[in-house]
Amino acid sequence: MTGEITWPKARDYFTRAMRLRCPVCGSTPIFPPLSRTRSLSDWFTPLDGCPRCGYAYDREPGYFLLSVWAINYGVAALLGLFLYLVFEWFYEWPVWNLIAAVVVPVVVFNILFARHSKSIFIAWDHLFDPHEREGGDDGGNMPQGNAPAPTRPPSRARLPVDAGV
Repeated sequence: MTGEITWPKARDYFTRAMRLRCPVCGSTPIFPPLSRTRSLSDWFTPLDGCPRCGYAYDREPGYFLLSVWAINYGVAALLGLFLYLVFEWFYEWPVWNLIAAVVVPVVVFNILFARHSKSIFIAWDHLFDPHEREGGDDGGNMPQGNAPAPTRPPSRARLPVDAGV
């Protein structure tokens, strides 16, 4: 069964996600390189798909909402809770120092971890719901060699315009 979830497959997908690589082929990056990052939008937006195997990273509008809300904010909330408990347990700080010591690292972590949360979500989605065609060594995402070439629909002849209407 090709869709079977195994620990080695899950480990490979998670490793590729942490390296910000395509979950299918593992060789091409999911995000543009830092040298081409000019804004926060460039930082947060993945490429359309893998140029090597053709796997689409962003399948539909709102695809990454779960990655942002559950993975990124969830891990950041756990980090904030951990920092709060450590600082509260070991230090006698005033409340505003404690808040700053927790909020600042969490905000920085959210920005730095955003790419990884999307990459983890892509790998997780592909692990549990692989959307690939049957057969082929390329992950099933590229057209097969014997597949017919796409054709254009026949063009319609221009109809005369009725000037009286």
